[in-house]
Amino acid sequence: MQKIHTENAPKAVGPYSQAAVSGGFVFTSGQIAIDPSTNAVEATDITGQTEQVMKNLGAVLEATGSSFDKAVKTTCFLADMNDFGTFNEIYGKYFTSLPARSCVAVKTLPKNVLVEVEVIAEV
Repeated sequence: MQKIHTENAPKAVGPYSQAAVSGGFVFTSGQIAIDPSTNAVEATDITGQTEQVMKNLGAVLEATGSSFDKAVKTTCFLADMNDFGTFNEIYGKYFTSLPARSCVAVKTLPKNVLVEVEVIAEV
């Protein structure tokens, strides 16, 4: 198993890796809307936060040699299911290969962000 770290995505906010590669797959940790250049959540709305999450996921996937097109499964967490339409529209621009997906509303996310997404993809 290979642990992944890239400076182009936020540092882990706990004792975990940004991703792990094993058995021909990459398993990303959940990415939130932290801007890696400032190490802070800059966007305050679902649009900005979703775009930042996708940038972070893209950087982690790229560091493994994978991409959005190789995604097999995503798990998406929203702080408010009323944001689903906006989130879904942005998500669809990145995950054009239509991986399997779960999307759930949760009470609270780290740093009180609005969205978190994790990915399993082929390497």
